[in-house]
Amino acid sequence: MARASNLLLAAAAILALSACGSRQKLTPVEGTAPAPKAYGAPTVAAPDQLMEPSTQSRPERNVELRRKSEARADDPFDLPPE
Repeated sequence: MARASNLLLAAAAILALSACGSRQKLTPVEGTAPAPKAYGAPTVAAPDQLMEPSTQSRPERNVELRRKSEARADDPFDLPPE
């Protein structure tokens, strides 16, 4: 009995959460001012520019594979626990 009620509760939660998304274009509320220009920016950024991640937030990966095993360099901070 408890399992059936938990299953029903989970199904209701999934159904409620699936109805939260909206596919229409966002528009500002009437009477409100648009977002201000960022400090130091020459112009106000467009929404597309704000959605594009910066280089700092998505750096390029260095996937240099090692061809042979190498001995590790001595690490002065690799201390045993006290």
